[in-house]
Amino acid sequence: MTDSTYPIFPVFAFIGFIISIIPLPWHLKAWNSGTVYFMLWSALACLNQFINSVVWAGNYRNSAPAWCEISIRIMMGSGVGIPAASLCINRRLYKIASVQAVSSTRAEKRRDILVDTAICVGFPIIYLVLVSAVQGHRFDILEDIGCFPAIYNTIPTYFISTMWPLVIGLVSAGYCIATLYSFNQRRLAFSSFLRSNQTSLTFGRYFRLMALAMTDVLLSSPLAIFSIWVNATATPIFPYISWADTHYGFSRVDTYPALFWRSNHISASGIQFSRWIGPACAIIFFAFFGVADEARKNYVKAFMWLSKPFRSTSPPSPPTEKFSSKEKLVSISRYISPRPAFSVESSSSTLPMYSSSSPSTVVSLPSSMKRNDSVSTLKSPPSAHSPRKSKSDSLFSSSADLCSPTLTCYSLPEYDSEKCGTGRAF
Repeated sequence: MTDSTYPIFPVFAFIGFIISIIPLPWHLKAWNSGTVYFMLWSALACLNQFINSVVWAGNYRNSAPAWCEISIRIMMGSGVGIPAASLCINRRLYKIASVQAVSSTRAEKRRDILVDTAICVGFPIIYLVLVSAVQGHRFDILEDIGCFPAIYNTIPTYFISTMWPLVIGLVSAGYCIATLYSFNQRRLAFSSFLRSNQTSLTFGRYFRLMALAMTDVLLSSPLAIFSIWVNATATPIFPYISWADTHYGFSRVDTYPALFWRSNHISASGIQFSRWIGPACAIIFFAFFGVADEARKNYVKAFMWLSKPFRSTSPPSPPTEKFSSKEKLVSISRYISPRPAFSVESSSSTLPMYSSSSPSTVVSLPSSMKRNDSVSTLKSPPSAHSPRKSKSDSLFSSSADLCSPTLTCYSLPEYDSEKCGTGRAF
């Protein structure tokens, strides 16, 4: 018998796995432990069902017994892990709506995370240990479905295994009703609290969490009741005699072709319902959080990061600014180290400056006395008592002195204003 859900179900299961982990980074950054555990359990459930639906498509061979031991525990753990995560979300929303002291310090946040971890991880582990008391044999393999838990249908099964999704759903419903009541009573205080810096929640994120929690409450309890009804009517309820009777032949693995397990319509509907829970939870969560404003901003950041190797990494060239000759002269003078106060040089220096026909003495003012927009030159008539500098005191002792502030720089449009001592004396 061909499977009408193949390949539709594997595609949806894989999509559910991907969209469950997409919002994970920014929820981890915000310390939203309840939503993080909801995403992780949904992603595990989707990945588990995707692998089973692909490996056992059209066959029911016991080809991967080790994987089936892991798979059935993921299946049973997610059955209570997802409702437990929804309970943590409702619990946090109630604390915010009642304007209690929501975690503001790192110690309080750490304490809330530990409580959520105990509910979302600790309780499923305890649940898996308890379920082993009513586990008839290792596991079953159903054609087109894959690994499936083998739970012995007896009275203790409903108290150990079947009732917990309903109990958790009812507790979540209580928190949800209390949240709505508190929100209606304290709307002004609630609004001022969300505007403060005590929480990372925004109005949009809070109401999306509320919508997710209410959707889970509306679905989890009725579906838990449906699961109890299927287990009670699909197969007869056997009396619990003893541990040895329940676990007789525990090492066996029962395999069922699709024609056999689909012949019981109630049992078949329960099996199909149990494996579609994971993808449905992932799609519902993504509908509330995967298309929000925050998610779109993170998609843009991810796209920019992924496209970075394909973009040009060369920095743009800085804009070219045009300066006048006066501005160049002023900008150069800022980087020239100042010289002592006055220096008087005669035209008979070792390397004399360019001058007119009559010799002149050039006196250069210190940097602190110069104006930015002009160069002052003082001419004095030649004197017989003008001091002469020795060769060792020559102004041009090295090529680095060419732009020294003791030289007079003249700027003409047709000459390069950055060269010193080559201008025409006026």
